[in-house]
Amino acid sequence: MSYEVAVIGTGSDPDEPDGDGYAMAYHHASAYRKLDGADLVACADIVRENAEAFAAEYGIEDGVYEDYETMLAEVEPAVVSVCVPPAAHEEVTVGCTRAESVEAIHCEKPMADTYGGARLMAQEADRHGVQLTFNHQRRFSDAVRTAKRLLDEGEVGDLERVEFSAGIGIFDYGSHSFDLCNYFNDETPAEWVMGQVDYREENVLFGSHNENQALVCWEYENGVTGLAGTDSTGEGGPASVFGCHNRLVGTDGVIEVGPDGEDAPALRIRRNGDAEWETVPTEDGLHDWAFVDRAIAENLRCLRAGERPELGARNALNATELIFATWESARRRGRVDLPLEIDDNPLSAMVESGDLTPRGGG
Repeated sequence: MSYEVAVIGTGSDPDEPDGDGYAMAYHHASAYRKLDGADLVACADIVRENAEAFAAEYGIEDGVYEDYETMLAEVEPAVVSVCVPPAAHEEVTVGCTRAESVEAIHCEKPMADTYGGARLMAQEADRHGVQLTFNHQRRFSDAVRTAKRLLDEGEVGDLERVEFSAGIGIFDYGSHSFDLCNYFNDETPAEWVMGQVDYREENVLFGSHNENQALVCWEYENGVTGLAGTDSTGEGGPASVFGCHNRLVGTDGVIEVGPDGEDAPALRIRRNGDAEWETVPTEDGLHDWAFVDRAIAENLRCLRAGERPELGARNALNATELIFATWESARRRGRVDLPLEIDDNPLSAMVESGDLTPRGGG
């Protein structure tokens, strides 16, 4: 079975990524081009020059649009990649779910810039029978997959705590990190979240606010706890807060994914009683554009097979709930019990109300 594919939000020059965008559409398109049965036929961007440059790169002759709704009506694609900024995810994705031709949507993360928007996207996809996925592609790292296998095989006993460090903030970089914590804990829902943030210097990426620093703790329904820290203020990398990207603490040892250090391996394990860390060989680390290829290939496989995709909206919403619950905890100055019952973006709301007053104009 072959699917006609369209991309919304092509972005600008992919060779010069910055705080306005990473031209993720190009990585999506490259992934589709590598697959049999995926034909990239159209693209849309509100800046026509961006759409035309993208079309020239991927041999799209007649399917260049500025308005995505016109594109959906005229081209009738079966699969759509949504690569617009987070603030536009809700509008564009919901619009795609209501297009009769669309069977699957692959949207960039984070889900949306409000929690109500994220819930609506998942609801409308389910209502219209559309496969909605989000690009938490790091799940397809061999380091992550191997860590999960070691955990499931009992190499560190029973899982007690998941941890992560993130640069930039919990909304952008941390979206991947919360998602991986949930993956390691078998997608178990969380029961409560408690978090605090510092936002003294404006930190706007892709049009959305991100805190400068955050500390978060939470607990899942199965008793596993979580601990996370973010820091975008220093020169250290994303792993600098707790010394690794992800840490899995078990009753009989610890697994670290992406430990800090110039020569550190992508994955290592230290069982109780071990004098030193043991390096676990992996094919790759946590950062590789090949993960986008694997994610999109798996999405199309699930679409053909009628299976629920791993990157589906249900899993993405679990991670997104933890993001907005952290900011809501900071707004309330207390613990937030789940399910989360807000619709807005607490961080943006605190900035707009003056409760947070970041300096600068980043």
